[in-house]
Amino acid sequence: MIQQLPMRKTCLVLCLALIVVCQISVAQEINVAAAADLQFAMQDIAGRFQKESGKTVKVSYGSSGNFYQQLQNGAPFDMFFSANLDYAKKLDAAGLVEPGSYYEYAQGKIVIWAPLESKLDLKSGMKVLLDPSIKKIAIANPQHAPYGQAAVAALQKENLYDKVKDELVLGENISQTASFVKSGAADVGIIALSLAVAPNMKVAGHYAEVPGDEYPPIQQACVILRSAKDKKTAQEFLSFFKTAAIADVLRGYGFDVQASRR
Repeated sequence: MIQQLPMRKTCLVLCLALIVVCQISVAQEINVAAAADLQFAMQDIAGRFQKESGKTVKVSYGSSGNFYQQLQNGAPFDMFFSANLDYAKKLDAAGLVEPGSYYEYAQGKIVIWAPLESKLDLKSGMKVLLDPSIKKIAIANPQHAPYGQAAVAALQKENLYDKVKDELVLGENISQTASFVKSGAADVGIIALSLAVAPNMKVAGHYAEVPGDEYPPIQQACVILRSAKDKKTAQEFLSFFKTAAIADVLRGYGFDVQASRR
């Protein structure tokens, strides 16, 4: 019995040490809900942050509207990157955001994208969508996806919506919308420029930008949630996101980032 006591104490010390290590590990990882247009840019940014800080950013991508609903119901995210300012502002107004964390980081753009083998003349702009060879046009669901709302606005601006609405195929978010066209499930799509310039999309298709005056600005903002489990790491990532180097990364993926945001 006397010989067993040191063993028990040793096990207890090891267990306590393991608990401490696990708590530290959890504290160094934040969960982020991000608009799907950030899919490739955020992979780059999160990787840089981890390299510099040793802390991990775990990102879930989806439509801003869906995330907004989830966050209202207590979804366990530390930060939210929205492709629509209103969703971030509404969460702030509802008291669900850490005070002072609201940050408008960029503005997105939409493009018409088609596979490389497509014979569509994208230089003709939105009018190309009237081509009789087109059977399906992919856009994000305008009910909750900002890029879908922008696509519908551009179609209406060109007086095309009523003419092509029966050909529309709705993606749950802009990433799924892009995959519809890339996979051949749709002939052409209206997607985010940030996805069109990503390596795997760039080699698979070609695109033409939709003039910015044909749809409302896709202004984007992020916030730290009041319920964040590790606000310190979230604040560190927000500060990192505001740097000039990250502004250049966002520009590289087609986002419009004002010089004042440096």
